[in-house]
Amino acid sequence: MSAPNYSTVNYDMFVLTGIPGLKELHMWISIPFCLMYLVAVSGNGILICVVAVERHLHEPMYLFLSLLAFWDLILSTSTVPKTLSIFWFDDVNISFGGCITQLFFMHFAFVVESGILLAMAFDRYVAICYPLRYTIILSLGVVGKTGGIIVLRSFATIFPIVFLVKRLPFCRTNIIAHTFCEHIGLAKLACADITINIWYGISVPLLSVMLDMVTIVISYMLILRAVFRLPSQDARLKALSTCGSHVCVILMFYLPGFFTVMAQRFGKEIPKHVHILLANLYVLVPPMMNPIIYGVKTKQIRERVALVFSSKGKSWWFLTGKKEGSY
Repeated sequence: MSAPNYSTVNYDMFVLTGIPGLKELHMWISIPFCLMYLVAVSGNGILICVVAVERHLHEPMYLFLSLLAFWDLILSTSTVPKTLSIFWFDDVNISFGGCITQLFFMHFAFVVESGILLAMAFDRYVAICYPLRYTIILSLGVVGKTGGIIVLRSFATIFPIVFLVKRLPFCRTNIIAHTFCEHIGLAKLACADITINIWYGISVPLLSVMLDMVTIVISYMLILRAVFRLPSQDARLKALSTCGSHVCVILMFYLPGFFTVMAQRFGKEIPKHVHILLANLYVLVPPMMNPIIYGVKTKQIRERVALVFSSKGKSWWFLTGKKEGSY
């Protein structure tokens, strides 16, 4: 029997199966997924609005935080609505263009967020090590340029993946055993050599993120050295408390991603549905928790969010665009 002639077929529609082996539980799994997504959207949306309207929060740390919140929305929204559509309506079909768009924005947002966390680490470094020069080093113009550079770097890193995928012929199968499209998973369906996809898809974005991680670690080593040179314990505790929220967000961003990559690379005995659940949680949990962490640990944000939701604060918000307690 002759081998099938794959060259006569090239799929332009793909099927996302959801979570293999757990199809009967899709509806139940969708409940926590939906709740986490709603918390992520509302929390990050409120954070962006508060920072945008409250002039007192137009400082580098809060501007970087609002950027992080915006890209959290991009990261979760690039995948979760389609996942819920699969769970609720069995809407498993996705076009080739839609698949590429989804994987591009997911990977793009991931690299952007890594760069923003690096910028936030530099902000804390300057604030603690050079407090008298803080407003000079990190002016609003510098913050804007830094944000632009982060986005351009991430775009230049991820955009070639679009061409690497578009050049591939897909003629074996159009079934993707996942809830969303991702680069290597889609490339493995191609009936062509994907060596360059594997090397670029793993090495370039990973090296970019690893460089960010190393620089963040160096920044915090310098911060700790400066903190432990402070004369009083109260001053040391105050300095460390300003970094607490950022450290929590860093750990929540990098550690799950690290374990997900390690599980995919070495955990061959781990069931497929566990890999997919971990991948989904990775695009849900950090966007959900980031505004909660900063809302709980940052006094300025906590006070202003509470003021916005008080009846008196809402009246003042809409009438004057200011809030009580601003200084």
